Amino acid sequence: MPKNHGEAPVLDALAAYREQDELAFTPPGHKQARGAAPEVRAVLGDAVFLGDVLASGGLDDRRTRSAVLRRAEALMADAVHAEHAFFSTCGSSLSVKAAMLSVAAHGEKLLVGRDAHKAVISGLILSGIQPVWIEPRWDTERHLAHPPPPDAYERAFEAHPDAKGALVTSPTPYGVAADLRAIAEVCHRRSRPLVVDEAWGAHLPFHQDLPTWAMDAGADVCVTSIHKMGSGLEQGSVFHLRGDLIDHDTLASRADLLGTTSPSVLLYAGMDGWRRQMALRGHTLMSHALALAASVREEVEALDGMHVNGREDFCGPGAGCEFDPLPVVIDVRELGVSGYAAADWLREHHHIDAHLMDHRRVSTQLTHADDAETVKRLTTALRDLARRAHSLPRGPEVAVPAPSELRMEQARLPRDAYFTATEDVPVEHAAGRIAAEMVTPYPPGIPVVLPGERLTEPVLRYLLSGLEAGMNLPDPADPELRTVRVCANDGS
Repeated sequence: MPKNHGEAPVLDALAAYREQDELAFTPPGHKQARGAAPEVRAVLGDAVFLGDVLASGGLDDRRTRSAVLRRAEALMADAVHAEHAFFSTCGSSLSVKAAMLSVAAHGEKLLVGRDAHKAVISGLILSGIQPVWIEPRWDTERHLAHPPPPDAYERAFEAHPDAKGALVTSPTPYGVAADLRAIAEVCHRRSRPLVVDEAWGAHLPFHQDLPTWAMDAGADVCVTSIHKMGSGLEQGSVFHLRGDLIDHDTLASRADLLGTTSPSVLLYAGMDGWRRQMALRGHTLMSHALALAASVREEVEALDGMHVNGREDFCGPGAGCEFDPLPVVIDVRELGVSGYAAADWLREHHHIDAHLMDHRRVSTQLTHADDAETVKRLTTALRDLARRAHSLPRGPEVAVPAPSELRMEQARLPRDAYFTATEDVPVEHAAGRIAAEMVTPYPPGIPVVLPGERLTEPVLRYLLSGLEAGMNLPDPADPELRTVRVCANDGS
């Protein structure tokens, strides 16, 4: 039976809750904003509190007989060509862990691209899954990693036929997508599932000029962050399921194991409303966003000292397969400044917040929410940066290692290294020791150092020079990296 995408079950239930004047003697304790501090209400507005009700025993009855959430998830699955959809209010960081735990268990192998987000590494630590690392394609000219190719997964399965499945990150935060159809075919010839961390791809099902959506490419599970490229609130995530290589009830159980028992109805409502918006008007909205992106790319490319990375830079032999133009990635190397300095300058002087920055690039992500006014403000700020860059302080060079130096030996499983006895050693004495923590430049959140890797001088030099240039390292015990947490019993 065709689905009615004009419905929004969560939003409709919230409206009914207000119309019926329900009076709750349950959490949340603010009781529909009445108990919230006036100063808080002045900043957040009452609408936030009015939408903050219990999912069961509030939005729905205590036995969820109206199936509000299930109906919303069924509509989401239908909109994006999946068989099942699961809403998560703990972000894709939880969703990808649930997917991993549905494929492999403690001590079992999973093929994982080494360009995975730190949430995947956290899943390895928690689960004890043994990663078989798949090397991404490395652009030595631009110092940038692209998703691993299909033949890398083929070779890994041949070497590890007992691997339970594969995980690939696509698209990357830079907008580069893997050849998902071919990778899925590699997996399915062996009756192994493919999990796609598609956190940056929630918008992909809604326009043919965007990279192939993982469900359409044959993935078994894909994980999306609705708050990244969609209209949902932060932490809103949906993971989708197709086929029978991953059991529905197992995936639901893993999500329940990891998820909160107090889900935010606000986040459910944001995801539900975004699905309706895109199902009804998604193609038009994405067409407009793509046209805006094209105009921004053309205008910025004309500025002296700036180059907008495009399909010709990121896709082709030895690089990525497909390209999303909405992350407008600008190489500022010829301006003589780092991406860190450029991003800081844009925020300080124009109140423009960049999405991602590294030693030579700054990314200004566009979505369907942008319009002529927002892109004019962006291009005005970038034009000003191009004019004034010569007066910015010359930052230190970041010592980016060659690909052969960037990858370190995995001396222990991530879980074993993380949960062992540790000690903090001065960074100048850390080379040769086994890391017991992640060290992750953020954004984009792809760890340079994993627990269990044997630290090397080139990697430590890269991180230290990056810190000096403006890199942010939020997760090590010492974010300034004066010390590094290592395994106490690593034989050194």
